[in-house]
Amino acid sequence: MSASETVISGDSLWLPKGNPWIIAIAVSLAAFMEVLDTSIANVALPHIAGNLGASNDESTWVLTSYLVSNAIVLPISGWLVAWLGRKRFFLTCIVFFTISSFLCGIAPNLGLLLLFRVLQGAFGGGLQPMAQAILGDTFPPEKRGLAFALYGVTAICAPAIGPTLGGWITDNYSWRWVFYINVPVGALALGLVYQLVEDPPYLARLKKRLSGFDFIGFSLLTLGVGALQIALDKGQEDDWFGSHFITILVVIAAAGLVSLVIWEWFQKEPVVDVRLFKNFNFATSSLMFLMLGMALFSSTVLMPQLLQTLMGYTAQKAGMVLSAGALVVLVVLPMVGRLTSRFQARHLIAFGWITLAVSMYVSCKQIDLLMSFSSATLLRVWQYIPVAFLFVPLTLAGYVGLSAEKTNAAAGLMNFMRNIGQSVGTSAVTTLIARRSQYHQSVLSQYTASTRFHAAISGLAIRLTQAGLSVHAAQQQALSRMYALVQAQAAVVSYVEVYWLLSMASAIMFVCSFLLKRNEPGKAGKVSVH
Repeated sequence: MSASETVISGDSLWLPKGNPWIIAIAVSLAAFMEVLDTSIANVALPHIAGNLGASNDESTWVLTSYLVSNAIVLPISGWLVAWLGRKRFFLTCIVFFTISSFLCGIAPNLGLLLLFRVLQGAFGGGLQPMAQAILGDTFPPEKRGLAFALYGVTAICAPAIGPTLGGWITDNYSWRWVFYINVPVGALALGLVYQLVEDPPYLARLKKRLSGFDFIGFSLLTLGVGALQIALDKGQEDDWFGSHFITILVVIAAAGLVSLVIWEWFQKEPVVDVRLFKNFNFATSSLMFLMLGMALFSSTVLMPQLLQTLMGYTAQKAGMVLSAGALVVLVVLPMVGRLTSRFQARHLIAFGWITLAVSMYVSCKQIDLLMSFSSATLLRVWQYIPVAFLFVPLTLAGYVGLSAEKTNAAAGLMNFMRNIGQSVGTSAVTTLIARRSQYHQSVLSQYTASTRFHAAISGLAIRLTQAGLSVHAAQQQALSRMYALVQAQAAVVSYVEVYWLLSMASAIMFVCSFLLKRNEPGKAGKVSVH
């Protein structure tokens, strides 16, 4: 028997009494609600700032506060399951996430809204990993691919749907309904989970072995992850290392996270089980989840930003481009789930990475200021489909060789890596676009001294004069329009470069895919996820 195969024990044969697909819908509903909240509030920030009397910079803390508390809870979810029991922990998260969502909706000022967002993020942090872990225990090995495909809908589609839904709600009702919408969904998920979800026997053994709380580890985690998330979210806004605040945060994050790994490595009952990274498949899958988060969110930021800032699209119309890709993935994910029972996870992962690399490379060739709505939509669909071939197989590959007792901690860490990747990707994209746009603008400005450029300005000024402007006003407006054109062209070149970098990163991950250990697809006799 290879290291990647584990013989089924008596506990591994355990299955819940309820219909597994109804359980899957219930837990995925709770996870979808939480993932949606990471992006649905983005477009409502100007409305929140105006209504609560805050500046635009202050309103961005509505996002940052959520991401920080969410990221802190994700990696400790395995310990919290051992302490409370998985069902009790999951129900607690649903209840308080729903309550804090309602409190966000009624918040009378920015200070209270930020407090409630911290609570919302903290309790939301347990929903994604618990949904994933429950699905792993609810389904027999040969059906886990399909189950993780259903969960993939929440993690992949919700971020794409969020901005469109948030924009529509904000424009037609109020920004407060962005939070109120969680209340009925949370109530439904709570009822279903309470009735259907059960804890497997191995969780009772985990609780008996638990003796205390690792306060030092939790403090280092809070310090390191909190500083990292704030630095990533505020870095470009504050000019990165040109700001003492960001520099201090980066130093604190590095010191905190390195100390966390060293401390937790030697703890008998660590709050974050960093020793999981000794498993090669888990470590490699976690790295790929980090890269997937970067690619997924980078492309999610790039396309609407390009369409809105350079091509004049409304937020809702740009959101429709993103939603088209999400709708196609809804169809593709179940197909990938079935393929996991026929093909090794590493082969599907390799196909996903190389397809993503090709789609990002094609994006370099297709993007320009004359791109039509249909072309942008098709391009987004092509960028999004490979993600379906990555999310489900990566989840399966990450569990290869792990015991049942480790799956809850593993789910928390894999989701943590993906979320950190999303933050890193968003920060990297916004920084690269800003910096490279400035560089290319300086390069293109060298051509403004040419006779052709001055002839173009003169021709435009003449046409504006014929349209009724004075000679001076026409000359000034012609210069302004040509300068705007130079800025737009410089920005487009920077977008092309970012897509090229994403293509190269995906190609590297394609090579790494073949280093993963093989699993046994579709065999009930052996467990590949436990």
